[in-house]
Amino acid sequence: MAEISFQEYPAKPVVLGNLPILFMKQSRFVPLQMDGDTLRIAMADPEDFYTIDTLKLACNLNIEVCRGREEDIIEAIERLYGTGSQSLEMIIEEAGKDSDDISSDGVVDADHLRDLASEAPIIRLVNRLILNAVEVRASDIHFEPFENEFKVRYRIDGILHNVESPPSRLQDAIISRVKIMAKMDIAERRLPRDGRIKLKVLDKEIDFRVSTLPTIFGESLVMRILDRDALILDLEKLGLPEDLLRQYVDLISKPYGMILVTGPTGSGKTTTLYTTLAKINSPETKIITLEEPVEYQLRGINQIQVNTKIGMTFANGLRSIVRQDPDIILVGEIRDRETAETAIQSALTGHLLFSTLHTNDAAGAITRLLDIGVENFLLGSTLLGILAQRLVRVICPHCKRRIKPEEKLLKAMNLTPGQVCETDFFAGEGCEECNHTGFRGRIGIFEYLPVDDDIRREITARASTERIKDVALGKGILTLRQDGWNKVQRGITTISEVLRVTLEK
Repeated sequence: MAEISFQEYPAKPVVLGNLPILFMKQSRFVPLQMDGDTLRIAMADPEDFYTIDTLKLACNLNIEVCRGREEDIIEAIERLYGTGSQSLEMIIEEAGKDSDDISSDGVVDADHLRDLASEAPIIRLVNRLILNAVEVRASDIHFEPFENEFKVRYRIDGILHNVESPPSRLQDAIISRVKIMAKMDIAERRLPRDGRIKLKVLDKEIDFRVSTLPTIFGESLVMRILDRDALILDLEKLGLPEDLLRQYVDLISKPYGMILVTGPTGSGKTTTLYTTLAKINSPETKIITLEEPVEYQLRGINQIQVNTKIGMTFANGLRSIVRQDPDIILVGEIRDRETAETAIQSALTGHLLFSTLHTNDAAGAITRLLDIGVENFLLGSTLLGILAQRLVRVICPHCKRRIKPEEKLLKAMNLTPGQVCETDFFAGEGCEECNHTGFRGRIGIFEYLPVDDDIRREITARASTERIKDVALGKGILTLRQDGWNKVQRGITTISEVLRVTLEK
């Protein structure tokens, strides 16, 4: 039997119902052509009569066998039946044809769920959704069940966008498929669960953090996309103004003390801290981090993951870290008095300690720590500086154009007529490069509060947030909104973006 060349493999897939891709790969065959009631296939082992008989029975067809090279067959399977062969709409339509309708609040057999999740169209559908998300630079994929629909949304540059969603009857199979990939228990659908997936997508190794949450209409699942190639580890590229950058570099060069980065979830705090550690990492220093979870692995840095189920909390972990003789410590977040006091003790005993707080501005971090019970004299002695930040979307350079902003936006920014006249305002029109959003990428806006003698006096006096902020403003610190306005003047972002992420009284 002559061996066929790779050029003889079809350009389009031969559709055979729900023939599993895994079966093709394991049996090393690929369909070549359908001619009436005869299916022509290429097989690495043409004498595998068990597979031939199985195909005859499953497809009710005559089978004509050609010999093919195993590498060519595997490559053809990936090309024809992998993620890149069909559009999302085609895959959804194919997946919906023969799938069972399962009630999400009913009791479903785990083996049945596993069988559904192993069907070729479901595998292709999940793969395509993941591939599309990576292609459009999404940070998260949301699978959300509702009463009459099953929504899939991508978070791109901090904003959620709807994508073509599968029919709701596929939600159990799709959720189960992702859970299988994350090595999670597909039978447990009543409790929140977490998992992790590592995949090679578009020639990049990407980690996915998976979280499930039971809702009244089924499991809601979110996949966090952790693309290390997209991680910026260069302070100059984060968006820090030139003067502030110099001050911050001086700050992180201190031998000991506590430095805080504040902002809501998704404001880029982790990226700033990782970039900071990369800047100050050297063979002469030992750096240990305590995170929940560890999002990116940093070379040359000891990273520890918090696990509250076994008692590995931030406070307990921090006590153990100090015994490891580190020079620099990163605590992922200060949430309670115990962690705060342990962090301050670590800073007092000669360590440079970084951490985060969820506060609206830099001054608010001081009163938050005082409110949870930290002693004011200890806080004043250890705190070196606070960096508050937000992320704004960057105008797409490919469709950027000059605009005249709405009057209500100008009023909301409290701009003077002179400021408006002196500024050229820009926005993105929307193009293929930015998925018609007008934005591509994000950049930080910052507010830096150095803790000097005047601020320490306010801390000792347990001053209010407003009082601390007034003292700082008197010294000329740049607020979040002012830094945002500077980036509007430079044509980097828009007024609406700055207003979206900042709040000023």
